[in-house]
Amino acid sequence: MLEGLRAAGVRVTAARRAVVHALVDADDHVTADELAERIADRQPDVHRSTVYRTLDALERLGVVTHVHLGHGRAVYHLTDRMHQHAVCEGCGLVVELGDDVLGEVQARLERETGFVVDPHHFALVGRCRHCAQRV
Repeated sequence: MLEGLRAAGVRVTAARRAVVHALVDADDHVTADELAERIADRQPDVHRSTVYRTLDALERLGVVTHVHLGHGRAVYHLTDRMHQHAVCEGCGLVVELGDDVLGEVQARLERETGFVVDPHHFALVGRCRHCAQRV
C-alpha cells in the first residue's frame, strides 16, 4: 500500500503510515473517525483530516473501499477482502456476504438496461432472522 502511494506521487509520512497500519490491523469495518481514534492512542499528533485525506488517496488507488451500512457513517475496509454486506435495520447486525451474491441481479440489470452496478458501495438493508421473528 505504501508503495502504491509513493508511485502515485503521494508523500509517505509517518501519519500516513499510521493510517495504513491501522487499516491493516483492523479486523472489522471501521469508520474514519474510529481509525483516527485508534491512531490517536499511539500517535496523538496525527490529525483527523490526515486520516480522511489518506483514506481518499487509498480509495483512488483502489486499495481501500468504503461502504454505507444503512443510515450510519461510511465504513472502510481493504479491497483484498471485497464482499457484499447486509445490515439489519432492527439491531444493526452486519453480515458479510459472498462477493457474488448479487451476480444474477447485476447480470440482468446490465443485460436489460445496460446499467453496470457497483454492489459494494451500499449494503442490503433488511432484518436479521432474530429481528424478523419479533415483527
